[in-house]
Amino acid sequence: MFHITIKKTYDEVSAEAFKVMEGVLKGDHTPVLGLATGSSPVGLYKEMIRDHKENGTSYKDIITFNLDEYIGLPRDHRESYWTFMHVNLFNHIDIPDENVHVPLGCGEDPEADCAAYEAELSKYTVDVQVLGIGSDGHIAFNEPGCPFDSVTHTMELTEQTRRDNARFFDNDINQVPTSAATMGLASIMRAKKIILIATGANKADAVWGMIKGPKTTDCPASILQDHPEVYVFLDEEAASRL
Repeated sequence: MFHITIKKTYDEVSAEAFKVMEGVLKGDHTPVLGLATGSSPVGLYKEMIRDHKENGTSYKDIITFNLDEYIGLPRDHRESYWTFMHVNLFNHIDIPDENVHVPLGCGEDPEADCAAYEAELSKYTVDVQVLGIGSDGHIAFNEPGCPFDSVTHTMELTEQTRRDNARFFDNDINQVPTSAATMGLASIMRAKKIILIATGANKADAVWGMIKGPKTTDCPASILQDHPEVYVFLDEEAASRL
């Protein structure tokens, strides 16, 4: 079930998303958080950092699992998702390194690393999973055609995804990795709640496909139509087709 909030600005979208996150952080047990990378959740993470610094919300017992990681980038690469998460969140809160889980993209056997990640993830119940959505409807790096029953796996990235992400790699698509390790769609669907953030006109078609379109692997995010609690935070451009 979708709970849709539309705001004018990205900062307003982020502040509204934080209200759901805050409810999880201040709930009746120490939560497990599913986290995402990319530009969409950065504002939410700024709100989490602000809350930590101003209100003392502690992350010392919280466990996190990230959605995905590029294959072939060392963890200290400036565009690895390991680095992204530390720069944009982990370095600014009191979470211990041992509580942080990000898929390994630089191992010798990516498939085995994915299986190990799924095995660790399956020991926990994610209380809230943060998502963005790709312009082609992907969530995490589950590209169109990915089976709905997929668990953590490797995924070849489409040219559209690589083109969209080239802005992080000096606008050079040749620098963008061609594959990634990603939680699968079934892995994501196990979360109790989902926060999905999308802004910009380039996301409008994907948002429509997720919410109003047929449930199809052509739009992987459409699987969320079957989830009981999805909070969707949009700006007016991303919501323009609804």
